[in-house]
Amino acid sequence: MSRITVDGLTKRFGETVALDDVSFEIPQGEFVIVLGVSGSGKSTLLRCMNALETPTEGEIRIDETPVTSPRDDVAMIFQQHNIIGQMSAYSNALTGSLNRNTFLDSLLQRQGEEDKLQALDALDTVGLLDQAQQSAQRMSGGQQQRVGIARALVQDPTILLADEPVASLDPGSSQQVMGYLRTAARERGLSAVISLHQVNLARKFGERFIGLRDGKKVFDGYRDEFDMDVIDEIYGDIDTDGMFAPEGEADAGTGDGADAATAASGGSSSGVTR
Repeated sequence: MSRITVDGLTKRFGETVALDDVSFEIPQGEFVIVLGVSGSGKSTLLRCMNALETPTEGEIRIDETPVTSPRDDVAMIFQQHNIIGQMSAYSNALTGSLNRNTFLDSLLQRQGEEDKLQALDALDTVGLLDQAQQSAQRMSGGQQQRVGIARALVQDPTILLADEPVASLDPGSSQQVMGYLRTAARERGLSAVISLHQVNLARKFGERFIGLRDGKKVFDGYRDEFDMDVIDEIYGDIDTDGMFAPEGEADAGTGDGADAATAASGGSSSGVTR
């Protein structure tokens, strides 16, 4: 079990307050979407949860243990993939086991059989087992992000954090990545916290939603509460039209496996229009 507690979290950068007294709890296995405009504190929240930033006030606890440094059981997926293009999908996924192997063993791929099987299993989870030996630099952006997910899974985490993992992807690839993220979290019983911009994607894949505005938590609730009034509360006077996937486009997909996205996400899009 890995219960996340964010307690009175405040983070300042000089005179700028990035997070202002944010508190919530996430039980094991919940799939949470964090929403807000750029600068609302989403990335800072995730970086604090993984100890990449130190809170100014308050604390984050995992199973009542304060988070003061990066933990092996917390994996982070970044917007820019951060994979090595010259390496194969399999080799990139295998780097997720660095926390269990020496640098030299990892460099020479002398990891144990269990780690190697775990890398293949993770690639299978994200639908890339048949591309295991493909050079990452020859993959599409969506495939590269799925390799990043596989690498995170090889870390063997109990908590999965993703900072706008689909921000640079087209609508079809975005659905794919979100579908595989949700599938991986469900199959492995992971707690997942994912920041997004597209509200349609949030509604389609999220179970619980946390809204940030000017560093403050303005919403924390579930699908049946997540309506247009809540969206207006989160985004204020900002034009949200560009944050909604166009009708039909979210389900249309693009070249590298839109059918897998639909299967992984469990059905058709629950679109929102303004």
